[in-house]
Amino acid sequence: MAETKIFARLKADHDRHRKLLDQIDATRGDSDDREKLFEAFRVEVTAHAASEEMSLYATILADPDLREDAQHSVSEHKEIDDLLTELYEMDFASTGWLTRFRTMKHRYLHHIDEEEEEMFPAAEKELSDARKKELIRIFEKEKPKEKAKAAAEEPSSEEARD
Repeated sequence: MAETKIFARLKADHDRHRKLLDQIDATRGDSDDREKLFEAFRVEVTAHAASEEMSLYATILADPDLREDAQHSVSEHKEIDDLLTELYEMDFASTGWLTRFRTMKHRYLHHIDEEEEEMFPAAEKELSDARKKELIRIFEKEKPKEKAKAAAEEPSSEEARD
């Protein structure tokens, strides 16, 4: 069904993110896999969030009926990004890393559950089929660019730059 393609695509990304989160959670502190899996997750989620904001959120922020949910989700993107930066800067082998990772995992799972259960159904009802087709086109065009950008940049916190 063409009208659900954008939402199916976003959910497919979420499913990949869930799998990566579980794989990371299963690693041991002294494992080389932890850092590699985390980096794959960080790049993927960063690109997903940016592309989602450029496509779906840019549209629904303009809709008074959907704006509040979109603003909430954008603020959660920022919160997850901050947690990813914090984790990136920590010692991957430490027990503190895994504890902080699980906090981020919990917040991210909450975020994508809210999107899938509340925001996506509401947006699907409000948006025209033509607009949904345009959103998937924008998302598919932007995500590879955002993924390359995220892979090329090291995350850094505001404090580290000061």
